[in-house]
Amino acid sequence: MKAYYFGTCVIDACFPQAGLAGIELLQRAGVQVIFPQDQSCCGQPAYNSGFPEEARKVARHQLRAFAKDYPIIIPSGSCGGMLKHQYPHLFAGQSDEAEALHFSSRVYELSEFLVRVLNVQFEDRGEPIKVTWHSSCHALREMAIIPYAKTLLRQLAQVELVELQSERECCGFGGTFSVKQPAISAAMVADKVNDIVQTGATRVLATDCGCLLNIGGALGYRGLNIPVQHLAEFIVERT
Repeated sequence: MKAYYFGTCVIDACFPQAGLAGIELLQRAGVQVIFPQDQSCCGQPAYNSGFPEEARKVARHQLRAFAKDYPIIIPSGSCGGMLKHQYPHLFAGQSDEAEALHFSSRVYELSEFLVRVLNVQFEDRGEPIKVTWHSSCHALREMAIIPYAKTLLRQLAQVELVELQSERECCGFGGTFSVKQPAISAAMVADKVNDIVQTGATRVLATDCGCLLNIGGALGYRGLNIPVQHLAEFIVERT
């Protein structure tokens, strides 16, 4: 099987090891991973800020970069939501609407693809560990991939998953929201950190690196030694 891999801006800039881990998991399962070198942003920042024409310009670049009829795998619920669910709205009534719809139909979030399409099975080789899970807003509500991510985690025999009390609450990142509303964002991530601490977990996992960047920064600011990690990197480490 051949599949495209969409790396995302935040992974490229801040969490490259998470992107590489996702590629490794796909390759282990026998997938030939194709990483278009001219891929760029999904267009979400412009789209969410009210600039649809600018977003379409960026999005059309992705339509060209991922032109062949392969699945498009993305290790992010946020960017995945943009590619899969917002491109149809963005291109509605445009001359290339059909092309965009076909593009969106090929998009899978990484954990979804590993479970639904590849039916992977992992054997845990790590020491016992207690982790907690942050469900990012787009992964939870738009892509609805949390069951797949937790299915993968629960394959790991030595991993104890302790649920957050307020798992469905936003961490406060929200892309430009954290810049435009810093006080509200800071209060939201403080609540998230308090929730993490009460679990007793020694690591925080998620599938969205924007959230991990925000939560990890807040944990560090509080002097709490609780690492954050993308699910793919954690699974590679354990297996």
